[in-house]
Amino acid sequence: MAGTTLVTTAPSPAPTPRGRPRGTRERPSGWYLAPALAFFGFFAVLPMGLVVYLSFTDWNGFGFPQPSGAANWERLVADGEARDALLLTLLFMVVTWAVQTPIALLIGVWAAGRQRNRAVLSSLFFLPLLLSTAAIALLWASVLDPNFGVTQALPFLDRFNFLGDTDIVIYTVVWVVSWQYVPFHTLLYQGAARQIPHSLYEAATIDGAGRYRQFFTITLPLLKYTVITSSVLMIVGSFTTFDTILILTGGGPGTTTRIAPLYMYITGFSGFEFGYASAIAVLLLVLGAGLSLFVTRVTGFRAMQSQQEGL
Repeated sequence: MAGTTLVTTAPSPAPTPRGRPRGTRERPSGWYLAPALAFFGFFAVLPMGLVVYLSFTDWNGFGFPQPSGAANWERLVADGEARDALLLTLLFMVVTWAVQTPIALLIGVWAAGRQRNRAVLSSLFFLPLLLSTAAIALLWASVLDPNFGVTQALPFLDRFNFLGDTDIVIYTVVWVVSWQYVPFHTLLYQGAARQIPHSLYEAATIDGAGRYRQFFTITLPLLKYTVITSSVLMIVGSFTTFDTILILTGGGPGTTTRIAPLYMYITGFSGFEFGYASAIAVLLLVLGAGLSLFVTRVTGFRAMQSQQEGL
């Protein structure tokens, strides 16, 4: 109409939930972490706290633990058998890493390819991963038995007593443990190798690089953090392995395979000295965590960045 001014009003902004100003982002709630934190606290933090407490007590598994102060720790410092067990554990850790890493790395890189019959052969390689530790230990104890094992079937091995010779028994244990866990680490390397961009290999091929040069200049550098992850798992595993040795050799002959985890087990469940065994367990926990943190810090794993193309 003439002489009439039309006044338009902008639509009112849509209300935001909980009265938040428009343009701000709601912070995610931390309640979704509660189940994981509760699980970790109940099954990890609480048992570790109980072990630390027991390390300052005298307890044979019956009745209530009696406080003993630092007696267990003083005994641990002066215990020559514990010191020998720790040195043997370090040797076991180093040799196990040196055996498992190159084998798992090479098989993992190979399994990530497209070779003929790769799937069938990979399935055979991964079979030990499906067996229990007890079954594997019993299997190899029978295979290596000097009376009716492989040494009787192969005459050139009859001079070796793999489970009774103090000079080679620890390396026999390393072989059995590696046979069981190489498939697991192979899976790590296989998954990581499949994430390497194929364009890098195409460019290297155009530049005239062969398979060996591609492996050392492309594959191995890009698997650096996988090698670190695998190594940390091996370090932790070395400080927890005892069941294979318990079944295979019982720590013998003598004490030649009595590594620290087995010494802890024998002290607690055979000697009923759970306070002293707890002190050994705490020491193993500290050493394992310390070595793992040392490896991640020295190798730069904590500052890990994506190595994939464009990321």
